[in-house]
Formats: sequence, C-alpha cells, structure tokens
Amino acid sequence: MRLTVLDLTRLLPGGYATHLLREMGARIIKVEDPGPGDYLRSFPFPLEDGMSAYFHAINRGKESIVLDLKDSPDTFLRLAEHADVVIEGFRPGVMDRLGVGYATVEERNPRIVYCSLSGYPADGPDRDRAGHDINYLSSTGLIDLERGSDGNPTMPSLQIADVASGSLFAAMRILQAVVERYESDHGQHLQLSMLEGTTSLMAFTAAPAALAGRSIRWEDLMLNGQVACYNLYPTADDRWISVGNLEEKFWREFCAVVEKPEWIERQFDRSPELRREISSVSTERTLDEWMEAFKGRDTCVEAVRTLQEASDRGMFRYPDLPAPEHGEHTERLLEEFK
Repeated sequence: MRLTVLDLTRLLPGGYATHLLREMGARIIKVEDPGPGDYLRSFPFPLEDGMSAYFHAINRGKESIVLDLKDSPDTFLRLAEHADVVIEGFRPGVMDRLGVGYATVEERNPRIVYCSLSGYPADGPDRDRAGHDINYLSSTGLIDLERGSDGNPTMPSLQIADVASGSLFAAMRILQAVVERYESDHGQHLQLSMLEGTTSLMAFTAAPAALAGRSIRWEDLMLNGQVACYNLYPTADDRWISVGNLEEKFWREFCAVVEKPEWIERQFDRSPELRREISSVSTERTLDEWMEAFKGRDTCVEAVRTLQEASDRGMFRYPDLPAPEHGEHTERLLEEFK
C-alpha cells in the first residue's frame, strides 16, 4: 500500500521527514499557503528554476497544492478524507483554531495518522514560544558542551534538533502508527517536540548529570577533543586528519605508523602537551602523504574533507526528480479529491 501524506510543514524538520517517507514510496502532497508557500523556496543558492537548492534537496518528487486554510478548511478536510497521514509544524493550537485539528480530521477519517511536530512540548509551559534548532540545542545543554579550542560555545553545522530530533523521530513514529493502525483500524495523534527529541538523543551524554548527579562540563567529556586517541590533527598543507582510535588495537597501529611506540600507554591522555606532540608529528606530512601512509593499515584515521570534496567523491546523490512549483498541482488534486 502506498501512503498518501498531506504535508503542511515548512522549512527543514517536517520537509525532511516527508522526504524520507517519499523515498520509502509515499505520495507527498505539500499543502502551501497562497502567499510565499514554504519559506525554504526562497533560501539562498537558487537553481535555474529560481528555487533554492535547499528546497530541491528535500522536496523532490512531491506535489504542491495551494490552500488558504483560513478560508477553505472544508477543502483540506476533503483531502484528509483520502489521506493516510497529516503532518503539521504549527505552534500547538493553531490547527484547531483553523478548524482542521486532529479531532475534526479524525471525525472525517478515523484512520488518519496525524503528526504535530513542534519545537517545545505541546503540553508544557513553553508551548507557545518561538524557536529554532539553535534554541532547542541550547535548552538541553548541548551547545554548552560544544566548545572550540578557545573554550567558547560553538554552533554545530548540522541542524541536529531539526533533522535528528525532528525529522527522523517524526518519520519513525509515523511509520509505527501506520503499523499499529492495522491492528486497531484507527489512527492516532502524534505530538512530538524537537526539544524532547534532543533530550532523547542526549541520553548517553547526559547520564552522569541525570543519573549520578554530577556536574558535567565540556572538559569532562571524552569524545569532543579531550583525549589524544580521539581528536583532530593538522597536516603540513594546512589540512586535517581525524583520529578515532578508541580501541587499543587501533591506537597501537596508529602509533606504529607514526613511529611513536612511547605513545601507546598514553592513549586516553588528556594533556594538551601530548596533543601538541602529535600535532608536531602530523604537520611533518601533507594530508595526501598521511592518507597514503595509513592506507591498508588497521587504524581509524580519515581525511577531513571539505563538503565540496565529499560531493565530488559521489557521496551525495540527488535523483532526477523536480521539486514542485508553488501550487503546481492544485487544479489536478482538487479534481482528484473532489
């Protein structure tokens, strides 16, 4: 069975969630407002058709219908009668005020899986607050643990709360609800927040603070550049290599390649002195020379590639599916679901 999904979200979290569902075979219908539609359409880096490369990346192969929910709630409800899933990313309560909330849709389609994806929990005191990825990461303590060599907080380049806490969790819960529907013959209302999703992702990292009551600082962690065996080191040509040798056998091999057997016993050394020693050795060769030296050796060492280099190596593949123009399929969809 092919799922039909009505996607009322904008920007990244909901859009990537439905992109994942589309890649698994679902039919995705973007429900956009008569104004600008999805804000992601006008983000930087437009392609030849004028739409952003970011928009194309997560909206390929979808259909677009323009509806004014304020004036045409009945039209949306008619669409929802034929859908399997609705996903929306408004603040809690907005869909109810528009007359297209879960209770109303469920009356017309009891088997609907209705996913409400918000920033803050819908049943919490911050339910009406505006927020973005950086705010949710800040609230959970993650940003405080993301610090540079100067000790100041840094911003991750990947939108962790949007993509992992939002998109992936939403897609997973939607599919779970679809499976459960086969047993109950009834849908359900999923209320997910990116703040709660981020706290779930941090279960491992937060354990000492939450379970042992210990105050954890970024200096106390291990996988964030504090230990010698799991770190980034510069090369002679101002590039970098990543070393991820948590297992002793991999660290021993690393020490053998760089001809420093005296480092073996200092695998988890936290001293800046050892990291400086390793850096002094790593800057003796260029990135390519190091990758050649480590070629075929059983140790966890990789080149720190630029995004363009990773792309040139074929790591990102975009099937030849166009993203929809704003409202491109409105007439056909209204005719199909009349």
